[in-house]
Amino acid sequence: MDRKIIHIDMDAFFASVEQLDFPHLRGKAIAVGGQGTRGVVAAASYQARSFGVRSAMSGVMAKKNCPELIFVAPRFDRYKEISTKIREIFYQYTDLVEPLSLDEAFLDVTVNKINCSSATLIARRIRQQIFEELQLHASAGISVNKFLAKIASDINKPNGQKTIAPCEVDAFLDDLEIKKFFGIGRKTAQKMYHLGIFKGIDLKQKSKEFLVEHFGKSGVDYYNIVRGVHNSAVVSNRKVKSVGVERTFTQNLSSEVFLVEKLQGIAELLSLRLKKQNVKGKTITLKIKYADFSQQTRSKTLPYYIEDPQIILSLVKELLYQEKLKDSVRLIGVGLSNLNNNIEIKPIAIQLQFDF
Repeated sequence: MDRKIIHIDMDAFFASVEQLDFPHLRGKAIAVGGQGTRGVVAAASYQARSFGVRSAMSGVMAKKNCPELIFVAPRFDRYKEISTKIREIFYQYTDLVEPLSLDEAFLDVTVNKINCSSATLIARRIRQQIFEELQLHASAGISVNKFLAKIASDINKPNGQKTIAPCEVDAFLDDLEIKKFFGIGRKTAQKMYHLGIFKGIDLKQKSKEFLVEHFGKSGVDYYNIVRGVHNSAVVSNRKVKSVGVERTFTQNLSSEVFLVEKLQGIAELLSLRLKKQNVKGKTITLKIKYADFSQQTRSKTLPYYIEDPQIILSLVKELLYQEKLKDSVRLIGVGLSNLNNNIEIKPIAIQLQFDF
């Protein structure tokens, strides 16, 4: 049964808020985040993105790519304030709103508060209302499930939208490049290329058994999504269980000293992600994957919630030196769980058929 799902994604949200509040930054290449040796880009304006500046990039690399780049310290209280106003707009159209972060959310408008049969029109009205009330641009994707809506919202960015109607799903997925499938990362895409899978049509020609053999349980998901099957409902007030950051090294590292250098940037980025999700955590976990692919985790639970990068770094260094490394390290990750978002999850699934 067809649902009508909208994915709203604010355009360069943090950077756009800074340019809104400070007119002298408008039209310039700016990065929200730190520019020092341990600084990390949380968001970049589209002017900066044209120079290859991206979120999660080190401040040093960002400045190298764009010497004229202006760094701005993040103001998460302001971003949360604007995000709350954006969600208030969403709730004028439907109660089935699933925020993913401060700057994006899924909306199920199969049944909606304005009795409009067109999800495309609703998305356009929401984007227009956001601009009129907040002077910020948003992009939107509209389709029959969350997976397709998420992909569609990237197609006409910035300040655009894309609808993938039910009759267009098969052709759209057949022609879609594998690297653009939401949930298929760079490494998985490379593996698919080696298997002769470059577009959706190539993926669709592989059997479920073949995909499970090469991709494990994820193979079942790939088999389904390329056929437009994704039954995950829009869940209001979804509870985030953990937030983490991982880094795989091009060369294995054998010394704790070198790992600490990497952990500095990881702690900074993890702190930014926590603030974007508007959560803090009590349990910190260090994940270590060795050269032989064996894995080890070390955790510590605190009596209080944390999000500060310096506290995260201090604790994770303590976990790192807890015992000696058994081999050289190919991947390291830091995560926070036991979060301060104890909200009951009440999934609601509505599946009705209407003209799209």
